Amino acid sequence: LAVIMIGFYLTCGLFVFVVLGALLRLVAGINIWTLLKYLGREFLLILSTSSSESALPRLIAKMEHLGISKPVVGITVPTGYSFNLDGTAIYLTMASLFVAEAMGDPLSVGEQISLLVFMIIASKGAAGVTGAGLATLAGGLQSHRPELVDGVGLIVGIDRFMSEARALTNFAGNAVATVLVGTWTKEIDKERVAEVLAGRAPFDEKTLVDDHAPAPAADRAAEEGEERARAGV
Repeated sequence: LAVIMIGFYLTCGLFVFVVLGALLRLVAGINIWTLLKYLGREFLLILSTSSSESALPRLIAKMEHLGISKPVVGITVPTGYSFNLDGTAIYLTMASLFVAEAMGDPLSVGEQISLLVFMIIASKGAAGVTGAGLATLAGGLQSHRPELVDGVGLIVGIDRFMSEARALTNFAGNAVATVLVGTWTKEIDKERVAEVLAGRAPFDEKTLVDDHAPAPAADRAAEEGEERARAGV
């Protein structure tokens, strides 16, 4: 069990920092570390809930604040939560291989390739809540290798710990995908991105709303009146 956990953590780490990091650098010219640092609060929220769904509203708000257009964010993020579950795909394939080995019925190379393709497809549409990956694993094995379904019980005890890494990887993949889609469609303000990631344009944690439009005259007058009242004018 320790081997599958450590192997899964290492695989997710390599995928995020090597694969996604390289894509983000080559396509958008952004350092993966700065983007993950910008989303630090969301990662803590996911770590405590083991669910990437809990950070969905914040990811939408922060991607808009980063400088990506609202239409791109509004389409890419919700779609990614259903079809871009990288962590779940990694989990399903590695867990399937582990169960097969533990049940004494190792898979041949051909079976591993077909199972890999099947589990990647099965991960699409999996719910982003705790335990969803385990249910998807059982359903996938039932359809592909029914004799291995009983082995799912072997990893129930560590599924909670693997669920955290699964959710974090899914979230990171969706964040990177949003930036990449914004870059490809030219719907991203690169100057704004540089300002935000450098910390010169902090995200408003109180309202969670990003609005770059100028304030109406009535709102500005009201704000000036409040400032005068506080100053005793």
